[in-house]
Amino acid sequence: MPEGHTVHRLARALGGLFGGETLAVSSPQGRFAGGAALLDGRRLVAAEAWGKQLFCGFAPDLSDAWPTGVDGTSDRAGDVRWLRVHLGLYGAWSFAGDGSADVVHAIGAPRRRIGERESTPADGGDAGVAVDAAGEWAPPAPRGAVRLRLLGAHAVADLTGPTACEVLTGAEKAAVEARLGPDPVRHGGDAARTAFVERVRRSRVTVGQQLMDQAVIAGVGNIYRAEALFRAGVDPLRPGRDVPAAVLAAVWDDLVVLMRDGADRGAIVTTRPEHRVADGGGRVTRQNTDGDADAVPRDASFYVYHRDGLPCRVCGAPVLTKELAGRNLFWCGVCQV
Repeated sequence: MPEGHTVHRLARALGGLFGGETLAVSSPQGRFAGGAALLDGRRLVAAEAWGKQLFCGFAPDLSDAWPTGVDGTSDRAGDVRWLRVHLGLYGAWSFAGDGSADVVHAIGAPRRRIGERESTPADGGDAGVAVDAAGEWAPPAPRGAVRLRLLGAHAVADLTGPTACEVLTGAEKAAVEARLGPDPVRHGGDAARTAFVERVRRSRVTVGQQLMDQAVIAGVGNIYRAEALFRAGVDPLRPGRDVPAAVLAAVWDDLVVLMRDGADRGAIVTTRPEHRVADGGGRVTRQNTDGDADAVPRDASFYVYHRDGLPCRVCGAPVLTKELAGRNLFWCGVCQV
């Protein structure tokens, strides 16, 4: 499942690619035909993420050009319909474009996928643009069970396999957001930090489990959970109420930096420079920067995630693993006490 930084990159991609355009929206698979009909012929006026939730705002075609700053509360916002997508374990977007300069700048190569193996606009690649008999760009036929297709003048985006795909009103969108914890990529201020600390400390549930609870903190997945707790020296099995507030505040501040960096670079890198030794061990996690010679190597990017049984990069003790609430947990029993 993509972590929150990936969804923020996806929102940026969709906004840069389709923002301000009137789109043809369809459901080639047919399972979202009703929702697609509500959005078809509307203008994309917002694309944003909150944790792992993607929200795209569609206004009537007579609305102002992108961006409008629609916030779901004004009179005009009553005309906005919100597409909510949660990719879950199997959801992914693929993109294709006509090869024009603007489209290449927005999404790089067409057919780039954003999901567990994420690939976003700045990645580049071969265009492979198809044209019809008249020399016009020909959007590719949908491949697989495409739940939703967004078609603009110069590009197309296809969604497959999402856990959630629905159309909401502004009030319904606000209700979804109200159930989410603060998002380190969106909310870096004191209020968000305080809300996170208070939510963790009011429960005896382990801090490791709470970091995966989207009502406590939105966007953190298994990688950021394991790595942030290691960097803070916190035992993931410690009850949340027993973790000092100052330590939790430091975890929040660290996640703000790490996740915003991930959203910018397209890869999760949590190791400090002095610990970045590529040891060839652990299960390799695909990164968006794998083809970049200047990027941190995949097997030097993490402290504990997928490094079970290997020596800790700091103390040399074996990295531990166990299942916690249905997900594998990774930590160092010496550094995190």
